[in-house]
Amino acid sequence: MNTLIFATNNENKVAEIRKVLGSLFEIVTLKEAGINIDIPEPHDTLEANATEKSGTIHQLTKKNVFSEDTGLETEALNGEPGVKSARYAGENRSFDANIDKLLIKLEDAENRKARFRTVISLVLNEVEYQFEGICEGTIIDERKGNNGFGYDPVFIPDGSNKTFAEMDTDEKNKYSHRKKAMSKMIHFLESRKA
Repeated sequence: MNTLIFATNNENKVAEIRKVLGSLFEIVTLKEAGINIDIPEPHDTLEANATEKSGTIHQLTKKNVFSEDTGLETEALNGEPGVKSARYAGENRSFDANIDKLLIKLEDAENRKARFRTVISLVLNEVEYQFEGICEGTIIDERKGNNGFGYDPVFIPDGSNKTFAEMDTDEKNKYSHRKKAMSKMIHFLESRKA
């Protein structure tokens, strides 16, 4: 089986990706690869941060690796929190504090349109490829549901009446930005094997 290192320390993202990939690829986390570093995300685009993460781990291991960076982009706030989604309320990375800040900033906004955008960076045989996935939706004004992570309790994807946090992983994957980006990467990897 082909092995890919997934350059993340986020167990929630690992669980989502493993569900998508099934038995196609063996995913090795940073922890499983014995790598204990917090990769910086210093850039102002998702693309550049994804490249930073995959490039850092590829340099360390010389193995095939992929990473992703995801942001929530709201229309009323000119794309905020965007690339700063994980640290929107400060460096402590608190999901609740991030949601609180978002809801306060959107309090008087009529336009509550938002989208999740994921960019995957794959370094395969020394060459980088990128794949994007987008999920359009709406930010509601109170939390609903206990599943998922991040902004899932306040985000309803277009075509549903439930937040991501009210869905199980299979249902979320019908809409998920991460799943869309992963599907593009899987299609690419399968076409390379053919």
